Amino acid sequence: MTQAKQRFLSFDDYLTYDDGTDTLYELFNGELIEVPPESGQNTEIAVFLLLQFAAIIGHLRVRPHGLELEVRGEPRNRYPDLTILREEHVSQLQRRNTIRLSMAPPALVVEVVSPGELQRDRDYVAKRSQYAAIAVPEYWIVDPEIEVISVCELGNSEYQVTQFRGNDRIVSPNFDDLHLTAEQVLKAGG
Repeated sequence: MTQAKQRFLSFDDYLTYDDGTDTLYELFNGELIEVPPESGQNTEIAVFLLLQFAAIIGHLRVRPHGLELEVRGEPRNRYPDLTILREEHVSQLQRRNTIRLSMAPPALVVEVVSPGELQRDRDYVAKRSQYAAIAVPEYWIVDPEIEVISVCELGNSEYQVTQFRGNDRIVSPNFDDLHLTAEQVLKAGG
């Protein structure tokens, strides 16, 4: 017997769903798509950045993979590798680790590119467009394969991109206390 797939008519309906596991899902055209686990390299880079940001802004505002971000388009939600919250998010996320469209966008979102063309397109095109559409002011794309970090700063509804390689000091428009080179970040993953 074939079991019917769970369908959700709205993001609010999806938010009430609990399958009793810690599985992360993206909501795509009303259906749940399981989010695969992150690679070791992606996790190492994200944890390294988490520790660096926590040292300058405090651990409560830094969230690893697992924070859910409601976005426009499909899928309707994303799980960034690292998210830097605004101060008001700390209390807003006490019940559920989800930033809704009705809330202010996070201060910064970081994605570490996984190997493969599909993943590259997802981080460089789809997520970039979705994060710009919800006004995330700063978006980092950390790409270990080509050894570059793209810092995207939102201006006029589009991201202006600055790329950093090797010993270039990463310049963050919103976190000038961060003193890291591209190489330090990329080496954290291997």
